[in-house]
Amino acid sequence: QVQLVESGGGLVQAGGSLRLSCAASGGTFSNYNMGWFRQAPEKGREFVAAISWNRNTYYADSVKGRFTVSRDDAKNTVYLQMNSLKPEDTAVYYCASQWGFGGYEVTNSHRYDYWGQGTQVTVSS
Repeated sequence: QVQLVESGGGLVQAGGSLRLSCAASGGTFSNYNMGWFRQAPEKGREFVAAISWNRNTYYADSVKGRFTVSRDDAKNTVYLQMNSLKPEDTAVYYCASQWGFGGYEVTNSHRYDYWGQGTQVTVSS
């Protein structure tokens, strides 16, 4: 059983930056792909970014060039650095984990096994 806890959300003005963290416990972190998803009010959960067990990175077109996903396996933590934030980035952000071997699909939320509780990010205009 993997437990995930996000932190780092908050209120920021447009153009500002935030760094989200997701601390994992209860599994072998280095064997998991880690994803970030977000859900805005009255919208479905959407893929934001992911980093595989071997550090391949993936981004949604809407955040490419502004967000950076990284991981520190020694700390069992994945990060999402968010720069040049826009009001449309406002959402609850979730991290999730999936087993990294045997074929995977990082952009599909249904392929993730464990989820954090989410952290609110609000970008004011």
